[in-house]
Amino acid sequence: MIYFKFPFNEKLYSTDENSEIKSVVFHSFNNDQKIEISGKIIEKNQSDFNSLQLNSQILADDDTQFMAESKEEYLQKLQDVIEIIKENDLPKLVLSRRKIVDGFKEIDLKSSFDNLCKNYPNAFKYFFIHGESSWIGGFSEILGKFNKSTHEFETMSIAGTIPVTEEWTEKEIEEQKPVSAYIRTILQKYSGTDSVEESETYDHISGNIKHLKTDFKIKINPENLDSIIQELHPTPAVCGIPKDFCAEIIEKVEKFPRELYAGYIRIETDDYIQYFVNLRCARLYKNSVHLFVGGGITVQSSPETEWNETELKSEAVLKNLVFK
Repeated sequence: MIYFKFPFNEKLYSTDENSEIKSVVFHSFNNDQKIEISGKIIEKNQSDFNSLQLNSQILADDDTQFMAESKEEYLQKLQDVIEIIKENDLPKLVLSRRKIVDGFKEIDLKSSFDNLCKNYPNAFKYFFIHGESSWIGGFSEILGKFNKSTHEFETMSIAGTIPVTEEWTEKEIEEQKPVSAYIRTILQKYSGTDSVEESETYDHISGNIKHLKTDFKIKINPENLDSIIQELHPTPAVCGIPKDFCAEIIEKVEKFPRELYAGYIRIETDDYIQYFVNLRCARLYKNSVHLFVGGGITVQSSPETEWNETELKSEAVLKNLVFK
């Protein structure tokens, strides 16, 4: 079962679950896990969703025995990562953690999803239960959008995170530059004789935080779509530069596997194939919620500031969850 809404679109969608079509596919960060939601995408009435008999007691028990890192543990890990960045002259490496919430009786699943939809109109919002996996998320980073008719491919570079009331510093500006350069280089390989269309960098507001964002567009050969996606993922915004080296470091230093966090969601409709980066998200259990958060670390990073950034990001989902 899945329900979702596209950015800037109030229509509610699900799948009919009656066909072998895999219209919605979740890919994990390291591509070792894939969750395929069966069925053709269909529009649903809000009243259909409101009438669902959804109780969080149907969710799986949390038997992971994971214990979230303390602030002190994470600050030390951040300092270690900064040293790795210095030693290897890395432009950026992304470190993540889980924030685990428990001690509640029940989650109001429908109200939680409704809150996400109401508070993040410019984001892709979803909620699904698939076997033992139940996730919820709302985020606006697009890995790719392919127009089946025009063969136009769009993507974005997005990096840097501060509260909406603050001003950008050199740290965030420098963090975003290599992300744009990385994406630009990949797209130039596939643009042929056409140039890559690139916007100015601008503020992208998402709830209580904002990012620096640059949009890109090219025309591609449809046969190259999968190759482009595989080259783009994981982007520097969720991994680092260089990609393979940073992925190895992440595997070694992060306390928990990322699972679907920082992976991507592929959704195919009649007109488009869209790929969304699964960032502001949480895995839901009967007796706990695992919120996934992270940040781009550079030589200019302050561990205390980076910790505060992950706390801020965790609120994107947490503040919308309704506990009983």
